[in-house]
Amino acid sequence: MNDEIEMNSGRQPVVAIKNGDVLANSRDVASYFAKNHRDVLRDIDNLIASEPTLGLRNFAHTPYIEAQNGQTYRSYDMDRKGFAVIAMGFTGAKALKWKLAYIDAFDAMEAELRARPAIDPIQVLNDPTAMRGLLLTYSEKVLALEADKAAAAPKIAALERIAEADGSLCITDSAKTLQVRPTELFKFLRHHSWIYRRPGTDHDVAYQSKLVVGLLEHKTTTVHRSDGSEKITTQVRITPKGLTRLAQELPPALRVA
Repeated sequence: MNDEIEMNSGRQPVVAIKNGDVLANSRDVASYFAKNHRDVLRDIDNLIASEPTLGLRNFAHTPYIEAQNGQTYRSYDMDRKGFAVIAMGFTGAKALKWKLAYIDAFDAMEAELRARPAIDPIQVLNDPTAMRGLLLTYSEKVLALEADKAAAAPKIAALERIAEADGSLCITDSAKTLQVRPTELFKFLRHHSWIYRRPGTDHDVAYQSKLVVGLLEHKTTTVHRSDGSEKITTQVRITPKGLTRLAQELPPALRVA
């Protein structure tokens, strides 16, 4: 995670208040520090793999839809601590200056949040306009929660199936468990740097980064040919941990109805 970078001074730190928390998104952080978003996601994934509590407290998986192609991609919302941890690996002549600028943005937004007046329930009850605005706000939150619940339903079902899985699965069987077409799962795994194929070979190989964190594994099998010779084959298999990660990251559009 110790990457030398050239700072992008043409942008400003971006933080936002979401549900009462001040957060920065990995896409904005990548843009601000002139890094490839895929590299920032890799760094965050490695951090969470090493210290899972970070994924519960400081990094929230936040998928987004790319307007240009309508596809769903990954990103993370991170709080101040999450940003501080991921930014430790950002180096360069101006790295410290720009990290401090981001911390200042967190400070400013947190100060604004603290300065917001508390809601006086008696005043709201006596003010029809304020009451209407408050009810609209809560209605919007309820609708958002219902939408989140509906979106999460396929993932919950997939996680329940994964919990019953015994050992690792080949990619085709994993696709059945995740309820996606095998061709789409292969395409997703290649596009998101889970597997690749060496030139001149006819089988897929797992990226070392996915092997190290236990998402994938290789299974070696010896095949006895009719002529008495033997052939050793290697198959990529997805572990229960990998299936759980995929159930969270696969776009809903890939799921078989």
